[in-house]
Amino acid sequence: MIKLILPSHLEDKIFEIKFNSDNISKIVSYFPFSESEKQEIQSILKNEFSGFYSIFTDYVTDEEWNRTKEQIKKKFHDELFDIDTL
Repeated sequence: MIKLILPSHLEDKIFEIKFNSDNISKIVSYFPFSESEKQEIQSILKNEFSGFYSIFTDYVTDEEWNRTKEQIKKKFHDELFDIDTL
């Protein structure tokens, strides 16, 4: 399995990376990546990767993300683990 090393501003926005054999099959972010962020990831991967997915569909600015990311991550984490108790 390969180890993907991303800049912290991108890694922070990623919820999960899925692998298929030795390749990355899916990158799941909290909110959709901008086109420039996708291009940055593709340049790091050195290919035309298209497996971008997001949990939420709203687009947020970097300012909004930086202001609310801890709340969003905590809320999502708490709700995900509460699913098992329902």
